Amino acid sequence: MSNVDQQLEDTRETIVSEVPNDITITDVTYEGPELVIYTRDPKSFAENGDLVRRLASKLRKRITVRPDTDVLAPPREAREEVLSVIPEEATVTDLDFHEDTGEVVIEAEKPGMVIGRHGSTLREITQQVGWTPEVVRTPPIESSTVSNVRNFLKQEREDRRDILERVGRQIHREEMSDDEWVRITTLGCCREVGRAAFILSTPETRVLIDAGDKPGAEDEYPYLQVPEALGVGASSLDAVVLTHAHLDHSALIPLLFKYGYDGPIYTTEPTRDLMGLLTLDYLDVAAKEGRSPPYDSEMVREAIKHTIPIEYGDVTDISPDIKLTLHNAGHILGSAVSHFHIGDGLYNVAFSGDIHYDDTRLFNGAVNEFPRVETLVLESTYGGRNDYQTDQEDSEQRLKEIIRDTYEQGGSVLIPAFAVGRSQELMLVLEEAMREGDIPEMPVHLDGMMWEATAIHTTYPEYLRDDLRDRIFHDDENPFLADQFNHIDGGEEERQEVTDGEPAIVLSTSGMVTGGPIMSWLEHFGPDPDSTLTFVGYQAQGTLGRRIQNGWDEIPIGNNGRGRGNTLSLEMNVETVDGFSGHADRQGLENFVKTMNPRPEKVLCVHGDESSVQDLSSALYHEYNMRTFAPKNLETFRFV
Repeated sequence: MSNVDQQLEDTRETIVSEVPNDITITDVTYEGPELVIYTRDPKSFAENGDLVRRLASKLRKRITVRPDTDVLAPPREAREEVLSVIPEEATVTDLDFHEDTGEVVIEAEKPGMVIGRHGSTLREITQQVGWTPEVVRTPPIESSTVSNVRNFLKQEREDRRDILERVGRQIHREEMSDDEWVRITTLGCCREVGRAAFILSTPETRVLIDAGDKPGAEDEYPYLQVPEALGVGASSLDAVVLTHAHLDHSALIPLLFKYGYDGPIYTTEPTRDLMGLLTLDYLDVAAKEGRSPPYDSEMVREAIKHTIPIEYGDVTDISPDIKLTLHNAGHILGSAVSHFHIGDGLYNVAFSGDIHYDDTRLFNGAVNEFPRVETLVLESTYGGRNDYQTDQEDSEQRLKEIIRDTYEQGGSVLIPAFAVGRSQELMLVLEEAMREGDIPEMPVHLDGMMWEATAIHTTYPEYLRDDLRDRIFHDDENPFLADQFNHIDGGEEERQEVTDGEPAIVLSTSGMVTGGPIMSWLEHFGPDPDSTLTFVGYQAQGTLGRRIQNGWDEIPIGNNGRGRGNTLSLEMNVETVDGFSGHADRQGLENFVKTMNPRPEKVLCVHGDESSVQDLSSALYHEYNMRTFAPKNLETFRFV
């Protein structure tokens, strides 16, 4: 009998000894980080509300209880009973019964009403029909991404269950080494912005954190080929953790499966969906530009199939010696500060990913309280000594002033923005400004993936700022459904109509002017001196956006601005409005560290231009007397 089988047998005996005599336990198994208990008496489990909680506390595991399939009410009968238990106001839109696991997936417009107070309605469903309910939200704005991901995972349930069982056995395998050390190797985003990738390793485990690209750069990919990463084979990785979905962190996650990785990806549920959206678009843009993408869409589907979603605050075993907890990073939807607890209290490391310390219109500010942290890997995008962003309120006033002035002279405002994060922030500002009369009412056109990304935001309101979440729960107050917003889906013909029409605001990808529909909009509006190009987000070195910011007025438009072709004389006004970035500025980064509880002993400053990481590293050292580093790519740090 293997070590894992013995563990499961011992666990089963413990469970049997803890549950009442009238409950029969038929099987106990691992599925990913969860312990799954199969029983012939699911109704008795449901009636004893504290039982699962007591077992989880005793076993120190996340527990799911599933019924044996031969004790279930037939789906046709169960459907009527399930619907009779759920309040009509919940507006159930779909019921999907999975007889292989005894689960019923309930899709509803108001999931909270399906769950009930402290899960009371869920327990009542199980008491009535025996099935284990799982609840998902019906998107207020129809999302093809959410629908496709859910349907794909439904089709792949059997394969996914095999993956989860294999991952579960890997997580709970016997530790093979008596050594104790912790190392971090930098594979990208050091003294540069983009291509984020790190290896966290112990004698037992190797975890890859992020795998992104670097837009507009010759060295586009991180050093994944080195022995510490994939050089000895992708199968040597135990886990991948994705902090958020922006392509400079996620673009190369599917590539891992091309090279033989077959393990889990841990991230939040919205990050999983956004990763699918953005990486598929990444392939589409490469094809349109005549470049060979590094992987195909099948690898994106593999990444989604191997993703194990984690909610903020859930402590999750990802290997025999590492527990992972994700916390809100305040950067984009689902973005996470990733906290790793290594060994039996041996060491703790937190990777900030990208963070925004203060609350924004979209998100609560980044979490920086942890049980323990010895080392922090900290983004430094705006870590330079002069990188102080304008106050958000002042930024909004400046944007509204630009819009009013441009409108009065008969022009339109063109805003390049990331599809995920800044676009939704701007939508909230514009909706409120028009509603309160601060700017004239006019159409706001959303091009590229912005409408789809917005639909995903409304699917997961629990990840948004508290007051915004509450507004979305009420259809008549959902700001993203305002009449001014128009989804551009008619291509060049519709863009020409917008250009020829009345003054408008256009939000378009890509945010750094590195390709995509923004290039078309520049051709349409670029020669118009009455219109205004307004930058609201970070423009990385080497991107066309940075060059335009720096004064270029003759811009290449052939090959999406990447190579030789036609040039365009840029006659429109160019403005930059700071304060809308999803990144903390210098003060925010310092405040994140200053108020961090506990304060880390060491800080690695990464994901910033060379001067930014060095400035921030020096300041943190002098102000807080902690050991700080501004590593280069391919450095390895040992901490124990």
